Amino acid sequence: MGETGRVDSYPDTSTAGPRTEGPPTADPTPAEPPAGPGRHHLWGEPMPRWVPRAMLLALLLVGLFQLADWAFHQLIDLFVMLLVAFFLSLAMEPAVDRMAARGVRRGVGTFLVFIGVAVAVVGFLAALGTLLVDQVGRIAAELPHLLENLINWVNRSFHQDLSLNELQQKVLKDSGTVEKYAQQAAGNVWGLSSTVIGGLFQAFTVGLFTFYFTADGPRVRRTVCSLLPPAKQAEVLRAWEIALAKTGGYLYSRALLALASALAHWVMFQVVGLPYAAALAVWVGVMSQFVPTIGTYLAGALPVLVALTVRPVDGVWVLGFVIVYQQIENYLLHPRITARTVDVHPAVAFGSVIAGAALLGAVGALIAIPAAATLQGFVGTYVRRYEVATDPRIDRGEARRGRRERRRQAALRLRRMVGGGSPDEPAGQGRVDEPA
Repeated sequence: MGETGRVDSYPDTSTAGPRTEGPPTADPTPAEPPAGPGRHHLWGEPMPRWVPRAMLLALLLVGLFQLADWAFHQLIDLFVMLLVAFFLSLAMEPAVDRMAARGVRRGVGTFLVFIGVAVAVVGFLAALGTLLVDQVGRIAAELPHLLENLINWVNRSFHQDLSLNELQQKVLKDSGTVEKYAQQAAGNVWGLSSTVIGGLFQAFTVGLFTFYFTADGPRVRRTVCSLLPPAKQAEVLRAWEIALAKTGGYLYSRALLALASALAHWVMFQVVGLPYAAALAVWVGVMSQFVPTIGTYLAGALPVLVALTVRPVDGVWVLGFVIVYQQIENYLLHPRITARTVDVHPAVAFGSVIAGAALLGAVGALIAIPAAATLQGFVGTYVRRYEVATDPRIDRGEARRGRRERRRQAALRLRRMVGGGSPDEPAGQGRVDEPA
């Protein structure tokens, strides 16, 4: 209490801490500095420094992908030609290796193999071209007679009064239509010429790469292996040898079967007196062996049609011979020739041709079967197989075949007993003893 009776109030310091003198404290939340150069805001937070670099890297990768995609589509024809050349070199290299083992230089041996293949291809095309030109000439010579027969049939069937002279006058009268067709034909001829020139250039390119791959086969393998560690070189060389053996063996076996088929059909066509017997025989041999599944039917259809135009009975004889020879080839020649090479199942061959045509068109269809043969060789070499236990669920017809065989053996014993022979006398060569 002061002198004038005023009561001074002081703050209670019994529970308060020491009091410090100084300016008032500021807000604990620091004020955000103003945005300046190099500082970006993303939902109120600063952008990490790696984001611009990541965006730039993503754009660069997209650009590189687009460039690689464009380059691949521009060079896809070259890649296809290299693939075809590689498979052709696999087919030719075994013959070149045999020549090289006898002292012939690889370049000379490759050239000789190329000459042989070229002669075979040119001979096949020349034979078919001769046959085609002759048939077209016959059709052109008989065209007026065929048109008259067609007009007579139309008049009888539809009660019309048409004549060949009226049709010729109507066609010649409409000169605009004829001119239009002539222009279209000229354009088609120009397009066909450019296609032929492009095809010849591609064939030359494939042949050139095939020659280099075949003549320099050891050097190519050495170059490829030099890029791999020693542990991988043996596997690559082993795979390469499998591809050489299977591809070359498959093509050589097909060539032998085609040669046998051509010779057999040529003899038959000569006996029947079929025109152009050699050309038709070559057609049957090549088509039946190198076109899977449907090649046999395509091969036999052409000589049958040609024989029908000569004499209908000749067509029947040719058809019967084609069917009989196909059975002989399937059960006698084919197993013996392909015993030392790889045999591709017809279903696998047909499926591979469809897949190859879907991927690479006609070129894929041509190389599909050698590729399937090579893949089958890889599977047979690297995939381990196990013996399958006897189980009726695997072969449901085994029991039925066993019962049929036992009935056959019983019938043979009964026939021998009736004939006066001993029941235990052997039935002859090829007899199968009854199982216990």
